[in-house]
Amino acid sequence: MTLMVGGSIALITLSGCSQNRTKNAATIASQQTAPMVFDNNFDHQASRNQGAWGGVYMSKAELAEPTTNIVDIRSIPKMSEDASMQQWLTKFEGSTQGKTGFFTTNGKKLYDDSCAGCHMQKGEGAYGAGYYPPLADNSKMQSKYYIISVVINGLRGMPSFHRMMSDEQIAAVTQYVHSDLNNFTDTVTPANVAQLRHDFPPGSDPSE
Repeated sequence: MTLMVGGSIALITLSGCSQNRTKNAATIASQQTAPMVFDNNFDHQASRNQGAWGGVYMSKAELAEPTTNIVDIRSIPKMSEDASMQQWLTKFEGSTQGKTGFFTTNGKKLYDDSCAGCHMQKGEGAYGAGYYPPLADNSKMQSKYYIISVVINGLRGMPSFHRMMSDEQIAAVTQYVHSDLNNFTDTVTPANVAQLRHDFPPGSDPSE
């Protein structure tokens, strides 16, 4: 390619383009005297290096077939038939009935199923790909309304549980974090949760 720069002529080569300068080089885009056979022995890379910009010729039947580098959804098992999903379906109980969220109102089970994966089983927190603050022995947990607000709305990388837990469930998991992990003594009620719940909570991204 010729490029005019400040009155001077510069020759540049575009990366990825063929640089073969042989006249009349045969390519897959060349007019053929006989039908071309595309099988496993055809060297597409060599053809492209000989000057072809890249032409792909496929029959309608071939185009209708699933390709190897695009996911064929027919090969994906249904969730109900996927053995590896069963352990998660038992945690997210509503999934087995086509719903979202949980059925239990047991605060410890809700914590184990939805919080312990990041904040650890005893609320000790963790460092790794990110920072997961400890919930145990944490003075912020003295405010039940702080815990409720974070569970409803999410915070930084933590998702919102607004649509996954009812007022009773959020109250139960809040009580577990407040009392069992921190020995604070306030009683958490569904009415406390209802005070802070609103119709359109922000997403997990705090900029929303």
